[in-house]
Amino acid sequence: MNHLKSSKLQRRAKRLYALCVCLALTAAMFVMPAFAASGGDPLDVVSNLSDFIFSLIRAVGLILLGYGILQVGLSLQSHDPSQRSNGMLTIAGGIVITFTREILNLITGTGA
Repeated sequence: MNHLKSSKLQRRAKRLYALCVCLALTAAMFVMPAFAASGGDPLDVVSNLSDFIFSLIRAVGLILLGYGILQVGLSLQSHDPSQRSNGMLTIAGGIVITFTREILNLITGTGA
């Protein structure tokens, strides 16, 4: 009985360690250098912030797009129509999120 408890504890510790490593790698992947404005125009600062935010939004959209493709692939393998429709909706949402900046430029009529 004691052996089972220690085995469970070791598995939990390994899972926690793997989770921490995955979180650290994910955080390291999203590190971007941030440079201070050199006394220039305040609109440049706002423009740089806008570029940064839209790049983060694009990254989230690409992650959703990849997840949707994975869902559709798994649904084709398991013949699950509900998972397939969820995957298609995720792909559509990922495409919309990925191209948010271009969509907003089309709506407002401004060129970037």
